[in-house]
Amino acid sequence: MNPVRDQNFMFYVYVLKSSIDRKWYTGNTNDLRKRLRQHNSGQSTWTKRGIPWELIYYEACLNEEDARSRELYLKSGMGKRYLKNRLKRFLSLTG
Repeated sequence: MNPVRDQNFMFYVYVLKSSIDRKWYTGNTNDLRKRLRQHNSGQSTWTKRGIPWELIYYEACLNEEDARSRELYLKSGMGKRYLKNRLKRFLSLTG
């Protein structure tokens, strides 16, 4: 098993930013490229109003439960502060 090459063994926590209203969406998946396509084609109820979405951050986990826990953390107040601090250079460039 090669976790870097075999997508089926990785779980991703990701953050998207809407190009329309600049809102953020945090989620998890085991196929990041496919999920981003789904968001941008309007297949997700929660994100179809913000199309197009840009992937601004992701983390890879070997365990689905870890990815879900991390998603919940990133959606919390402390997690949002973590992301803003982690992405401060990117955010200063994009406004």
